[in-house]
Amino acid sequence: MPSLSPAAGRFRTLVVLSGAAVLMQLFLYWNSVDVIKYAVFLTVAIGLSNVGIQSQGRYTFPLSVFFVLFAIEDLSYSEAVFLSIATGVAQAIWDQRRGRSTVGPLFQVALVATSTALAARIFDSMWLVEAGLHPILRLGIASLALFLVGTVPLAGISALDYSRKFSQVWYSNALWSLPYYLGAAVLAHLTSVTGRMFGWPTVLLTGPVIYLVYRTYCMYLHRLQDEKRHTDDMSALHLRTIEALALAIEAKDHTTHDHLQRVQIYAREIGKDLGLTDKEQQALQAAALLHDIGKLAVPEHIISKPGKLTPEEFEKMKIHPIVGAEILERVRFPYPVAPIVRAHHEKWDGTGYPAGISGEAIPIGARILAVVDCLDALATDRQYRRAMPLDEAMKVIERDSGKAFDPRVVQVLMTRYVELERMAQGSTPKQSKLSTEVKVELGAAPGAGFESMQSASSTGVGGEQPVAFLTSIAAARQEVQTLFEISQDLGNSLSLDETLSILNVRLRRIIPHHALAIWLRKEDTLVPAYVNGEDYRLFSSLQIPIGEGLSGWVAENGKPIVNGNPSVEPGYLNDPTICSTLRSAVAIPLEGNSGIAGVLTLYHLERDAFTRDHLRILAAINTKIGMAIENALRFRQAESTATTDFMTSLPNARSLFLQLDSELARAKRGGLPMTVAVLDMDGLKMINDRLGHLEGNRVLGSVAQGLKAACREYDYVARMGGDEFVVLLPGLKAADTQMRIEHLRQVVAQAGIGLFPDKNLSASIGIASYPADGTAADQLLAEADKRMYAEKRQRKEARNTEPHKDWAQQISTLQSQ
Repeated sequence: MPSLSPAAGRFRTLVVLSGAAVLMQLFLYWNSVDVIKYAVFLTVAIGLSNVGIQSQGRYTFPLSVFFVLFAIEDLSYSEAVFLSIATGVAQAIWDQRRGRSTVGPLFQVALVATSTALAARIFDSMWLVEAGLHPILRLGIASLALFLVGTVPLAGISALDYSRKFSQVWYSNALWSLPYYLGAAVLAHLTSVTGRMFGWPTVLLTGPVIYLVYRTYCMYLHRLQDEKRHTDDMSALHLRTIEALALAIEAKDHTTHDHLQRVQIYAREIGKDLGLTDKEQQALQAAALLHDIGKLAVPEHIISKPGKLTPEEFEKMKIHPIVGAEILERVRFPYPVAPIVRAHHEKWDGTGYPAGISGEAIPIGARILAVVDCLDALATDRQYRRAMPLDEAMKVIERDSGKAFDPRVVQVLMTRYVELERMAQGSTPKQSKLSTEVKVELGAAPGAGFESMQSASSTGVGGEQPVAFLTSIAAARQEVQTLFEISQDLGNSLSLDETLSILNVRLRRIIPHHALAIWLRKEDTLVPAYVNGEDYRLFSSLQIPIGEGLSGWVAENGKPIVNGNPSVEPGYLNDPTICSTLRSAVAIPLEGNSGIAGVLTLYHLERDAFTRDHLRILAAINTKIGMAIENALRFRQAESTATTDFMTSLPNARSLFLQLDSELARAKRGGLPMTVAVLDMDGLKMINDRLGHLEGNRVLGSVAQGLKAACREYDYVARMGGDEFVVLLPGLKAADTQMRIEHLRQVVAQAGIGLFPDKNLSASIGIASYPADGTAADQLLAEADKRMYAEKRQRKEARNTEPHKDWAQQISTLQSQ
């Protein structure tokens, strides 16, 4: 027999002994009235022992149960019990051949014998007979006993062997078959009555009926199993998707791999102990894997910083629960994952982030995750701190119980953390790590070749170190290296913000300072282009007139200042009662091709903190900084002009297509109409030919300004090219379209009147509406363009057939004027 746990083995032995006792009693008190009838029914029952209905678990209930119930009512006690034993043996043999036996044939046969004997005794009970209970009710009670005695021991031995709850095993694997037993009892009673009325051979005619019931029931079960299989497949797909997302996080930050394993195991077990529902458990498992996905939005240098975060860096770090929740809300999990991720840094006393909620208002999954996440952070090596021993980490968690953490969650963790740690250490990751460290042999060099690299020194300068030759050598080497890196970095990016941010990081290594401001010259004012460090909010709001304050004086005179007074910057201290914490500053002018481009100013909390050496270093790179700033500004201006028409200052065709796609997307989401109007000016070519292109350009500018002024705030006017304009009119109703188009015609006419008194300007306009005329940008523009040209042809034909003033005469009149 299969090996079982000690408790399950003892229970199996008890059942086998009870079956043996029933078998001995059967041989002692054998009784058979009609041997032929019994032989026929026994043969049929044994033949059907191979036919059964398999439960949702591992148990199979044979169709021969019907014959057992029939024998209990229509045959003697001995015949009924022997029939059940015979069918039990046959079924055990079939199960052995199919490899489905889990408890052994002796246990199976003993269980069948015991349950049938008890059911037969109940049916023949004198107490039930004397009470006048109808045979069908007695058989129903007997079938209930047969069901209980046949399924409860099976569930019990499985629960003991797998250390599971008995109720859960019995409910999920056996309870579903109770209607089958009761239905079999009703059918057995009807068969017995039929046999007594028409003779027992007629009972065999019920075979097709039994088979039909069996097939119908099997179809029903197969349907349930298919639906369950589909549900399981979808659940497995969901879990694999979650694990793939978690693997993506691991690829960005390798320290999260073991972190996710530990958090997942701890959270799952604590959730079980706290009695979370299935949905809450599933949500907690997903959140345990994905709670740090929002760190994808946090700069990597902040995540991997080997030290404490600054307030500004911490502000950036605090967005990761919000971003993570927003990402997961798009997944639309069938259980609440996003609220757990959003709140996993909230604290029990309300001092957490991002919302500052407290107590029971925090989702239970987030409270569990907060405790587990903190324990893991304390007990593992991080960039900013070595790992604590697990016991010491638990003392920290216990100390914050009732403050940062839910006391109930902490209590569960305290009782089980040693066991859970063993589980975490012994677990094997379900996902293999990404191949981020594999060595690829092919590819000798990139297409652009290799960059010349030099290793940076780890020796710092500044601070309170004593002056020595080793320090001087290290400082000189670092200065050269840093200046080289700055020169390289300043040419690597055309983004002004990125260039200045990198400059700040590099300068801090060789010139200690607490604040940095880079001021750009805009006419007669210095405006902040980049500010970092102490009082950055105040500096960011300043606009310093040229010639005023420390930085303004440097910009006007083109000379540097060392250890100047930061408090003299105009507007820096608007409140005279407030004293500046900054005590000294060094400022140098930034020279560009066209003169002083701006000023670089470093500030320090101590007086006379800067030296002439610092000024020397800044002077060596000030020209490079100025050129980099000018290049970045030119690039910014080029980006702007790439989307703007130079002549009319309207958006150009490139901007038009981007805006049209955006407006169409908005119209689709809101189910709103949108109108595209293509406008072409009639007569502009004649003006260009007779009066010159400068006059024609003046006409274009006047029409462009008129169209822009005539449109609503959210309308969009663009120049397609030549004398063609496009107007986007979102939300315009069909009834208002014609009135708006006529208004645009009047705008063109008024522009002509302002320049030429003879009203010689007009416009051909074609319109297309979403969604009636198309749903894509190119469709709408093509349709509007086609209608515009159709109107232009009609207007031309009308001019050819009706008297009109000759254009050449109009132009001659204008020239004479």
